[in-house]
Amino acid sequence: MRRRDFFQNSLISGAGLIGATQFSTISAANVFDNKQPTSLMGNRFVTLCIMIRTSPWEVSRDVKLIKQDESEFHTLKVVRDLREAFAMNNPDGRLTWGLTLNALEDRRPNHRDIRNYIVECHQKFGDEVSYFPGYFPALYLPRERVNREISEAIQIISDLVGGGYRPKSIIGGFLSADNMRYLAEKENIHVAHGVIWSQHAVDGGGADGSPSYPYYPSKEHFCKPSQNENDFIDCVNLDGWSVDFQCARISGGIQGTTAFNSASSRRGVGPIETYCDWGLEIGHLSVMHTQSIHFDRGFELNGFGWIPNIWEATLVKRPERKDWGETFILTALSKWVGDTKKRWPEVQFITFGEYGEIWRNHFKGNTWNYRFEERGLGIGNSWGDEDIRWYMNKSFRLATLRNWQQNTSAKVIDFTRYDLHAEEPTDPSPEKPIKDWSLMNRINQKGLRPQDKPILPDDLKNEDKELISKYYPELFNR
Repeated sequence: MRRRDFFQNSLISGAGLIGATQFSTISAANVFDNKQPTSLMGNRFVTLCIMIRTSPWEVSRDVKLIKQDESEFHTLKVVRDLREAFAMNNPDGRLTWGLTLNALEDRRPNHRDIRNYIVECHQKFGDEVSYFPGYFPALYLPRERVNREISEAIQIISDLVGGGYRPKSIIGGFLSADNMRYLAEKENIHVAHGVIWSQHAVDGGGADGSPSYPYYPSKEHFCKPSQNENDFIDCVNLDGWSVDFQCARISGGIQGTTAFNSASSRRGVGPIETYCDWGLEIGHLSVMHTQSIHFDRGFELNGFGWIPNIWEATLVKRPERKDWGETFILTALSKWVGDTKKRWPEVQFITFGEYGEIWRNHFKGNTWNYRFEERGLGIGNSWGDEDIRWYMNKSFRLATLRNWQQNTSAKVIDFTRYDLHAEEPTDPSPEKPIKDWSLMNRINQKGLRPQDKPILPDDLKNEDKELISKYYPELFNR
């Protein structure tokens, strides 16, 4: 089936029951019943944020990495259509709105109308209204300035929503340990999207090395889980997008064929790398495959499953991709949400803040022990003949890879120790950004250093094997 034919069929099929340009009005009376889950375990969660900005890669009011005015792509109709596409097959779902400082302060009628509509969504549906300081504040701005602007944005949001409202989370992209400590201690907000898992040399920078699921960060480095109470920051650090573990092994700095570029290294549930890159049919396979890692086998291993995702509102009218179009993006959103609900009917779409607080109520410290298993999708660099396994705890993260078709032995492709000292870079500035905040020590999955060559578990240093054996003795002498 050609992509164009599939697109036309999808408008009237399955979970994407969308008229070509018309979306039904949401009925608030049947939507928000405030049934927040009280238990982390035994539940599946999706957290979606829709980002509102005025230009690409905003880092602050006056720090814009791309000076392009996107206001014409941010209209009340665009934002309303996105919300209604989200609710079409998911009437009780809640999402998070992330607004940059410019989007919070812009006086033009379209941004004023958008802000008023978002407040209405909070009041009707329980949506979260939050601050989104671009994706890269820690990479471009001094810590003190990021902290100051967090407080300014929270106050603007409180005034906008009224009634003493304060967000439960900040959608921060990359936030330093100091930023999250400030958020917890000065603003009494204990949830942040402060890491983009595995991102390395993509767009404006990256920071590989953290766990992929929530953790309390160390005062030393935001990618490192806290090791003890003296090292503890009471702010749950969340990822922003679930990615295919196979694809995440690639650094965005490696260019070449379609399978090896920055988009493929981030492929998973994100719309740009899936639907927009591969179309509705193939892109949807990638999205559902990535979700199954967490909602099927991951659910069995961990007792719960979680998918984070962020969509930029500007996707609806992005000028550089004429083949996308409004209907394409809105159909993709409705199809993703609808098929997710159809395959996992009990899944709950809640806000980033809600999810972080649920996790925080369950885990009072870094006592989690996450495990994930994936056999690749067989498309792009999600290799179908390879099995990858991840083991994550507060002491280290460990990944092994094997070719199941050739029945090869599993080799270690990542071993990042968290019990070792770590340091973040010094304060950056817009003139002198620091684009790589990665935490790499023993072996890193990107394979960029000579020491990153995959090895058998038995070939690790004795001290490393002793540490791993405390958690997973079965990995040796098999």
